[in-house]
Amino acid sequence: MPSVRMYSTHICPYCIRAEHLLKKKGAQINKIFVDHNPGEMTKMIEITGRRTVPQIFIGDRHVGGYDDLVELDLDGELDPLLCQ
Repeated sequence: MPSVRMYSTHICPYCIRAEHLLKKKGAQINKIFVDHNPGEMTKMIEITGRRTVPQIFIGDRHVGGYDDLVELDLDGELDPLLCQ
């Protein structure tokens, strides 16, 4: 299973939902909290071009935020990504 990296905050409800979905799929998540680390927030913005959390990476692929993750799941594309 590829690594999953998620930029998050401690109070973001969409981050919590994304984490639940990914854990349900068996993924281990490396969470990077940006709410207490401005350097990580800057890095996230530079990498993704987005200022919102969560920002999720599966392997080297940036899949986006929670809505993007759910869309991948509904389209049947999330499981294959997690099984590579």
